[in-house]
Amino acid sequence: MWRIWLVVLLTGCTGIREETDAHEWKSPGGTTVKYRLSKPKNPQPGKTYPLVLFLHGAAERGSDNSAQLRHSVLPILRGAEKLGQPCFLIAPQCPDDRFWSQISPDFKSLAAADEPNDLLDPIVALVDHIMATYPVDPARFYVTGLSMGGFATWDLLGRMPDKIAAAVPICGGGDSSLAARFKHVPIHAFHGEDDDEVPVAATREMIAALEKAGGKPKMTIYPGVDHFSWEQTYDNPELIRWIFAQRK
Repeated sequence: MWRIWLVVLLTGCTGIREETDAHEWKSPGGTTVKYRLSKPKNPQPGKTYPLVLFLHGAAERGSDNSAQLRHSVLPILRGAEKLGQPCFLIAPQCPDDRFWSQISPDFKSLAAADEPNDLLDPIVALVDHIMATYPVDPARFYVTGLSMGGFATWDLLGRMPDKIAAAVPICGGGDSSLAARFKHVPIHAFHGEDDDEVPVAATREMIAALEKAGGKPKMTIYPGVDHFSWEQTYDNPELIRWIFAQRK
């Protein structure tokens, strides 16, 4: 059973709200997506910028269009700032009592990654909308997520592999039968070896499937680390540097 983490407060949360704008957008199919958007502070005319899609975990679901900022958005933005890399970042919020993707009962894999998804399909459309509205570099679109969002990251790799320049799924699993679709995408997956929520085998199986398909993914397993493997992951400046170095 998915544990609902009660960690609510994050140092600098107010700052994150100040750096992101709250938006609602209706997809062509009629689904309303609540999301936060961070934009480069001083965009230069004629220049395009990377776009990061961040997908939160189960504890941040809701309708306040704020809870999805509790984890990891600030480290990503701060890491980009230290690199001198302005970027766009969108963080949609999953509704209460829903999951971004249908997950198998053993929490090891995706159960319907090859079927329409009434939550992720609108996210794909939102990405297209952001790219058409703002000066986004289409060769530098990155997807990352943790826990429930880690599963969603694997799911989106199968849905839009030709748009994603790099992906960082954290403590999530995918559908290994679809690995050949996105074997060409640079992927760095992370997982805590002692994760008691999502088995570490979920990541290992996806990496093995990608390697079998001819891909060259990266994988980091943290010894002695439980489900909160995203904390040290997004705080790693080398990972942030790796993400922004990837181009289609």
